[in-house]
Amino acid sequence: MPFDPLLLAHARHVVVFTGAGVSAESGIATFRDKLTGLWERFDPAQLASAEGFAADQALVWGWYEMRRAGIAQANPNPAHHAIASLAARVPKLTLVTQNVDDLHERAGSQDVLHLHGRLDAFRCYRCARPVEALPPLADGALEGRRIEPPRCAHCAGPLRPGVVWFGEQLPEPVLSQACEAAEHCDLLLSVGTSGLVQPAASIPRLALAAGATVLHINPQPQVSGHRREFAIAGKAGEVLPGLMTRGFE
Repeated sequence: MPFDPLLLAHARHVVVFTGAGVSAESGIATFRDKLTGLWERFDPAQLASAEGFAADQALVWGWYEMRRAGIAQANPNPAHHAIASLAARVPKLTLVTQNVDDLHERAGSQDVLHLHGRLDAFRCYRCARPVEALPPLADGALEGRRIEPPRCAHCAGPLRPGVVWFGEQLPEPVLSQACEAAEHCDLLLSVGTSGLVQPAASIPRLALAAGATVLHINPQPQVSGHRREFAIAGKAGEVLPGLMTRGFE
């Protein structure tokens, strides 16, 4: 039996759980995409790690400056806008994302739970103090550039992006809020995520175990076959606006 879009209109609490596929539709490369140009000889998993930063701070900062520049040039796509619109149509919506960009916020979503942190939030690598003023983007072409990171105003340590690197724990307060929302929602939309990265991947399972309906939207969605679990294969920017039209017409 296919997913009934009217469940959107009848839902009391919707959790939307988004992954890299949503940002990819705005042109933001995912970690699974092969690096190109002067970066292709590097491993993204090494660049996104404390070990990589300790080994070559300028290399890692330069790579993140390239990523930050790419996000600055990207725009929210129809999926981002549909999610923001859905928040105004249901009694409660909790948006949980694995993405480190601000495209959800730019589309109008508020109080987004960023499980993997944000690329536009910085803190000191040494003393962990957050940085209030966003460092300006480096000028010129960034592909392959080594750029020394700015320094902390308190201890002169190097700044690092406020993202969760490989080997680091997800921020506990954010993860707890996401899990609590999943356990108390009646509908969860898992959008643009493969469901392979733990512990974030457990969030749809928590919702299903608590009695919610779960819908996966992905080019190749993975489902368990549970009677309350559904899948729609397709791009988020095409599927979500269509569901909104049919669910609230």
